[in-house]
Amino acid sequence: MDNKTNRTSPEYRFPQGFWWGSAASGPQTEGAADQDGRKPSIWDYWYSIEPNCFHNDVGPENTSNFYHMFKEDIQLMKETGHTSFRTSIQWSRLIPDGVGDVNEKAVTFYNQVIDELLANDIEPFMNLYHFDMPMCMQEKGGWESREVIEAYVNYAATCFRLFGDRVKHWFTFNEPIVPVEASYLYDLHYPNVVDFKRGATVAHHTIVAHAKAVEAFKKLNVDGKIGIILNLTPSYPRSQDAADVKAAHIADLIFNRSFLDPVTKGEYPKDLIEILKDRELLPIVEPGDLAVIRDNPIDILGVNYYQPRRVKAKEQSVPAGNPFMPEHLFDPYIMPGRKINPHRGWEICEEVIYDIMMDIRDNYGNLPFFISENGMGVEGEEKFRNEAGFIEDDYRIEFIQEHLKWVHKGLQEGANCLGYHLWTFIDNWSWTNAYKNRYGLVEVDLQNNYKRTIKKSGRWYKTLAENNGFTVG
Repeated sequence: MDNKTNRTSPEYRFPQGFWWGSAASGPQTEGAADQDGRKPSIWDYWYSIEPNCFHNDVGPENTSNFYHMFKEDIQLMKETGHTSFRTSIQWSRLIPDGVGDVNEKAVTFYNQVIDELLANDIEPFMNLYHFDMPMCMQEKGGWESREVIEAYVNYAATCFRLFGDRVKHWFTFNEPIVPVEASYLYDLHYPNVVDFKRGATVAHHTIVAHAKAVEAFKKLNVDGKIGIILNLTPSYPRSQDAADVKAAHIADLIFNRSFLDPVTKGEYPKDLIEILKDRELLPIVEPGDLAVIRDNPIDILGVNYYQPRRVKAKEQSVPAGNPFMPEHLFDPYIMPGRKINPHRGWEICEEVIYDIMMDIRDNYGNLPFFISENGMGVEGEEKFRNEAGFIEDDYRIEFIQEHLKWVHKGLQEGANCLGYHLWTFIDNWSWTNAYKNRYGLVEVDLQNNYKRTIKKSGRWYKTLAENNGFTVG
């Protein structure tokens, strides 16, 4: 007998009720930037003064037109197997002046989106802030301002009251460390500040705003769960040499534990406090801050995973007088032979998602969490279009499969993972990169009335969701 007939292909089945879906954001998909009462965010303002900072000068008004096409898009979500979908409410649309009157046209829009999702058996997951500070709030100092904290908490409570009867999964922030890094450390995003202490203030105020929003959620007795979405980039040392291991620990404190610990354990890591205290970089902590952080842990965590961080011990001293940066304490390390996405420049290392799951299991009380973003951006995807007219993105299918194998292993070993969301449902505008890299299960043709076409990965994703897993071979 041919031995091949006795072989069985590996199967990866997931728990009943496992969430299959994708993630997006209001500012990256809605469009209609100046319609129906919405006022500018920092992205609209920055584009108005420096359009050359954006790939091909494409700004935030040229997104995927979800504002006008959400019914069609939700049907496409159903066609691609979604049982859940995360997006965000735009503060600048719902409360255009940051505080004060609610925009009723925005209320109508978000109600329609939520109701349409539910009518199609897709659970809405709603995030409140995705890098999109209203410009009127930035003029008050953005997250450096205590006034803005209170305005955000009012905005959050307004959302809970308006939509909490149907939305059962809420998230206060998506990747809150990104505005710290990009806007206050590395001169990548508006307001283009390079000042670590101001960045530390932004981080602390964001965590206070988060905790106060969780507190408001609980006081309103909203029927649901509330959490936060963090991009976790585990830090790996070049070697097991003590200096390399210490460098990785420091990087982990700054880029992961700085947010993960306060929102789950209610306190900042002591090692991180000592590092900042020694350099006189601690933000001002006002009375009540630490108590509200301590008393309002999250119910659920969203984990965005794209790539690891690899570091080594610092090899050269930093010249005196240079503004402090995290990289004064370690050097980045390029691991030989690493697999890389050449379009994005990011390392692809699937097993890291398992390490994250084990860390949450072992060091964070096995908190309920889900993979809230994971995806692969590819430039020039049109070259993969087949004769039938759709994109054959087998590389994306392989990317998802290889990550899900490690998610499956983590589940088998007891991690409390509830679902998987791909970034993203439809090709969308991605900040300064605009439409340079495409991530979607669905292609959008900006030159042809925003025409949508499901990619091969979108058809595959439906099969994945319907089977609650996949078979290899």
